[in-house]
Amino acid sequence: MSTLNVIILAAGMGKRMQSSQPKVLHALAGIPLLSHVIRTARSLFPKKICIVIGHGGEKIKQAIAGDDLIWVMQEQQLGTGHAVMQAQPHLDTVGLTLILYGDVPLVNADTLKNLINISSQEHCALLTATMEDPSGYGRILRNSDTNTIVRIIEQKDANDEQSRICEINTGIMAIPNRHLHSWLSKIDNQNAQKEYYLTDIVEIAVDQGIAVKSGQPADFWEIMGVNDKSQLAELERIYQKEKARTLLNRGTTLMDPARIDIRGELICGSDVSIDINCIFEGIVNLGDGVNVGAHSVLKNVTVAAGTSIAPYSYIEDAQIGQSCKIGPFSRIRPGTVLLNDVHIGNFVEVKNSHIGIGSKANHLTYIGDSDVGERVNIGAGTITCNYDGANKHRTVIENDVFIGSDTQLIAPVRVSKGATIGAGSTITRDTPQDTLTLSRVKQVSIAGWKRPIKTKK
Repeated sequence: MSTLNVIILAAGMGKRMQSSQPKVLHALAGIPLLSHVIRTARSLFPKKICIVIGHGGEKIKQAIAGDDLIWVMQEQQLGTGHAVMQAQPHLDTVGLTLILYGDVPLVNADTLKNLINISSQEHCALLTATMEDPSGYGRILRNSDTNTIVRIIEQKDANDEQSRICEINTGIMAIPNRHLHSWLSKIDNQNAQKEYYLTDIVEIAVDQGIAVKSGQPADFWEIMGVNDKSQLAELERIYQKEKARTLLNRGTTLMDPARIDIRGELICGSDVSIDINCIFEGIVNLGDGVNVGAHSVLKNVTVAAGTSIAPYSYIEDAQIGQSCKIGPFSRIRPGTVLLNDVHIGNFVEVKNSHIGIGSKANHLTYIGDSDVGERVNIGAGTITCNYDGANKHRTVIENDVFIGSDTQLIAPVRVSKGATIGAGSTITRDTPQDTLTLSRVKQVSIAGWKRPIKTKK
């Protein structure tokens, strides 16, 4: 591909979003609208990416990272042509400039590649679409004899006949740089809006005998923009529907394709099953035969083959081994590694811990900052007391330990191999190997004690 410059227009205020947040920072599938456009632009391997910002520009720059991005400020929003003029000093004199929009997040890279090929550094190429209701869009005017594009007219400047045209301008275009620089100087603001329209270059090109060609998106939703929360919600469902369709085509079982949210990248092996209302954030990798129960949330997680995650489980920044059983109502926090055949049951929380093969914590337990060996059984109500009010400390539980219910392990402490801890114990010192350790006060029964009786009102 020849030299490619990309300009992303992202200076709009977005008043209809009813938010103090810049429009292009509102999230679609968990990431800002602008980030979607940048990711697509990067996939084209451009020489430069210029982002024109205005309203909330500093917030946008802080939120969007990238050393490859050139930020351009448009102090006054005087139209799309004016916006491109602000980026003009950064553009090359050869190759192409591709114009994209920060609030049109779902345009496909293949659609853009096709548009670039149509231009071939010789022609101005527009992405157009035909709509049943073209309201709000600029219309494509064609020569009635040759069917060639001769002009784009904005709706507010169109007469009744022109308003009935259904072919619209999406705003996305590829322009040869050797023409763009001179064309920009010829744009004026003699229109109803008193703005500098980038679309005026079409008429300028035609006057110079330079062909204006068009391409179309594979799907109409690619060119849908976001102007309010309703449109954002509509695009979110379109995005999720497409993600679900891709998963289904690859063999993943979705109990209801309309009730899944992927806010990042979800990679599934064979025979993976996902129940309703699950959310996947960041990068999630599910191995062969993994089953994810309803209403579960997985964020930056790797789950090995054969593991079953019961409903309402929350797993974040963790590695889960083969044939584990998680949940229901389990929380696995960052830094956790579960090896094979581990059971983490209902209302069990694990944080920054390594748990060995075959170990179990099935009920109402907190395991934090711990190293748990193999074949360990941790009884209900057990907690590792890892925080002293200022610092975190680790607990070490060696292989084949049995810990009775309602035990408190006061870190730092080590429970040695094969040890048994009696229920209701508070362990403050390291325990010996293969030994029963208890920590209880003497049991007392009080003769003559009477249970209180409810007072009658």
